[in-house]
Amino acid sequence: MKVLQRYFLSEIIRSVLFVLIALLALFAFFDMLGELQAINQGGYKFQHALLYVMLGLPGYIYEFMPIAVLIGTIFVLAQFASNSEFTIMRAASMSTVMAGTMLAKIGLIFVVFTFLFGELVAPFTTKLAEKVKLNALGTPITQEFRTGLWTKDLIRDNGLTGKVIGSRFLNVKEILPSRQLVGLKVYEFDMDFHLAKEILAKRADFIGNSTWRFFDVSETSFPKGLEEQDFANIASQKMASKDIVSEITPNILSVLFVDPERMSAYDLAAYTKHLADNKQGTERYEIAFWKKMTYPFAVLVMMALALPFAYLHFRTGGISLKIFSGIMLGMSFYLINSLFSHLGLLNTWPALVTALVPSCLFLAIAVSSLWMMERK
Repeated sequence: MKVLQRYFLSEIIRSVLFVLIALLALFAFFDMLGELQAINQGGYKFQHALLYVMLGLPGYIYEFMPIAVLIGTIFVLAQFASNSEFTIMRAASMSTVMAGTMLAKIGLIFVVFTFLFGELVAPFTTKLAEKVKLNALGTPITQEFRTGLWTKDLIRDNGLTGKVIGSRFLNVKEILPSRQLVGLKVYEFDMDFHLAKEILAKRADFIGNSTWRFFDVSETSFPKGLEEQDFANIASQKMASKDIVSEITPNILSVLFVDPERMSAYDLAAYTKHLADNKQGTERYEIAFWKKMTYPFAVLVMMALALPFAYLHFRTGGISLKIFSGIMLGMSFYLINSLFSHLGLLNTWPALVTALVPSCLFLAIAVSSLWMMERK
């Protein structure tokens, strides 16, 4: 069985890599066509577009790995069946359970690879791609928002760990590619939602340790219980700079402009916690988090879905028909997986259920197909 395991492993890895490269080439071509219209805008040149597309490929590797595994495995098993190799293996006492176990062991390699790629490589290259494009175009991130970017965090009496004493609303006119904030308005409220401070600043730089340094600051304080006609107690002052400790960091801000499906599970968990602490909706990011945690295991489902194809025999066009069927199944899984993300968000389904239903559905198809093959 060790010889068969190595044989299966080498053939499947070779086929999966071939399918993956073909898919990447296809979608890189489409992305490049989409970027052509942006070339020569600002400093955005062909080499920037090419680099942007190349940096987006790791995200496609993560997304298409289950599909590539399905098509690649079907191709290998179809070849085995066409050459009667699989029949000989079965005659040599290889049962369906043993074949499934060998595929599962190979699938675990792809599961680990997919998870690490989706957690470490793809999120980093996605952010880098956006930074390359924005730097080349020379445009601020928030220019498409009419009133700038709005976000919210909590005010604590000891930085980030003390008791909550209020809330803070931050409005940013522009976020530069260097992650510098331009045109800031900050409104601080106490626990009774009375306006306590209004802070205006021309720009802000992140200096680390959850601290922003505001420059050219104008701060207005409003005493609690202030009557409308009592303006004498309103205090205003101007400062060259002011440090503000906030849960909102450049990483949090970058989340707002990245597709949740391209983020790492760590970033999704951190941002979901930030939203929950600030009593904001978390459904979209919870679904994305659980999809990120469960999606790599879809590789095992695809392996199980490919196994019945080894038992199918066609007189003519066997391999090509099986590959076409695999492509259709893979694209169906991809579309249904995306569809359930939107349905779960619209219907407020539990995030874990929304993430698991597509895989469970295709696993049921795989098990029922194997059962039918065994009966025959």
